[in-house]
Amino acid sequence: MSWTTSVGGTPVSSSLFRTKSVEQSIRDTEEPEHALRKSLSALDLTVFGVGVIIGTGIFVLTGKIAKETAGPSVAIAFVVAGLVCALAALCYAEFASTVPVAGSAYTFSYASLGEFPAWIIGWDLILELALGCAVVAVGWSGYMRSLLDSAGWHLPQALSGTHEGSFGFDLLACLLVIVLTGILVVGMKLSSRVTNVIVAVKVTVVLLVVIVGALYITGSNYDPFVPPSEPAEGGGGITAPLVQLMFGFTPSHFGVMGIFTAAAVVFFAFIGFDIVATAAEETRNPQRDVPRGILGSLFICTLLYVAVSVVVTGMQKYTELSTDAPLADAFKAVGHPFWAGVISFGAAVGLTSVCMILLLGQTRVFFAMSRDGLLPLTFSKVHPKFGTPYRSTLLLGGIVAIVAGFTSIDELAELVNIGTLFAFVVVAIGVVLLRKQRPDLPRAFRTPLVPFIPALSVLASLWLMLNLPAETWLRFAVWMVIGVVVYFVYGRGHSRLHQRDPHADNAR
Repeated sequence: MSWTTSVGGTPVSSSLFRTKSVEQSIRDTEEPEHALRKSLSALDLTVFGVGVIIGTGIFVLTGKIAKETAGPSVAIAFVVAGLVCALAALCYAEFASTVPVAGSAYTFSYASLGEFPAWIIGWDLILELALGCAVVAVGWSGYMRSLLDSAGWHLPQALSGTHEGSFGFDLLACLLVIVLTGILVVGMKLSSRVTNVIVAVKVTVVLLVVIVGALYITGSNYDPFVPPSEPAEGGGGITAPLVQLMFGFTPSHFGVMGIFTAAAVVFFAFIGFDIVATAAEETRNPQRDVPRGILGSLFICTLLYVAVSVVVTGMQKYTELSTDAPLADAFKAVGHPFWAGVISFGAAVGLTSVCMILLLGQTRVFFAMSRDGLLPLTFSKVHPKFGTPYRSTLLLGGIVAIVAGFTSIDELAELVNIGTLFAFVVVAIGVVLLRKQRPDLPRAFRTPLVPFIPALSVLASLWLMLNLPAETWLRFAVWMVIGVVVYFVYGRGHSRLHQRDPHADNAR
């Protein structure tokens, strides 16, 4: 940076882009009052990844996107989204093995891009993971209400959440987040054991969908596999994908552009492997196990997503798919309500782990930012018995519980996606910069073909971002502006890096 505007005697360019060395980041994890307990293995991390990735995409989004945006080619949309994630995963794996510290993209950015970019990405991740957790809790609540209705128990409308034409409080979603918050406070090993059981149940359900559903596939349901493009009703203005507004495309569903639009939305289903990186500090051998957990969980889940989307669109014509419980309703449509009940149970159980791991990721990012002084230090205190960041967990769990009680899925999924893709862009750039700045660092895993793979990751992520609605970009911009204000009002002056040496740019 060449500009040197002064604020409080410190050059702004220096204070905004000072980086925190990898060595300092690791030393901070050894402070007793801020040290997280190391208890996770590669298997734990892979299960965490599968636990959060296998959820909303299969149990909630598959039918909605097939019916409204892509038809049977939703399978291709999952492949596109999976490839974008794979490119980013290679970058995450290098960073997580080099900087095994809580915070994921926030911590990586602090080591390579500087404090202000790190703050921006951390602020972004807090929004992404909080809203993601709330969205999944609402989806879980829908499946639970369906199961309760089948058993003859009906919640009052006022406690069943916000739906079209009505307003209420989603009691089940709120209670779920509160219970999971308590589990996370008690400890990571308990969280891991609960997740292991849940993941075993829902992977079994997914395999049942693929195996049993394959027996009821009708070939004509795949015709056309890529439905012809149709004008989107009410799809103009800020509700249209940004790429359509930028390049003059007529807003449309289906066709080739529909696949990319679908990929930008089902991308929500893949957020999770990056959360594996947030648990690096709590892993016994992070240099080896974190890359395995990230890449392994992503590979397993992409295969399962594609298989399920092919089966469900083969069982039932895409125009007839349900948008609420597509897998269960597809089995009902072919005359097998028993399997529909099994799937509803598996979905309700499976979404529980998604919600818990999203909440886990959010609290670790918040904890890392607090430990660096960019948020109040009190939230980086760990519990003397459980070794968990209990204060940040209780705070964020309470906020998410309230948000989950008053939100609907459609309002927030796109906002979660843009936040995740933005993080991918930053991490990919950070890998290249840290290679140049610190070629001496030991890297247990190295992203192949640098800078080609990171550049491809940036371009692919930006392309999916452009396929999100313009109004999503506006909401994202508002959140980022709020974050900039908070940084300059509080974070910059309270930064521990600033307090150690307020006049030095120890990165450059």
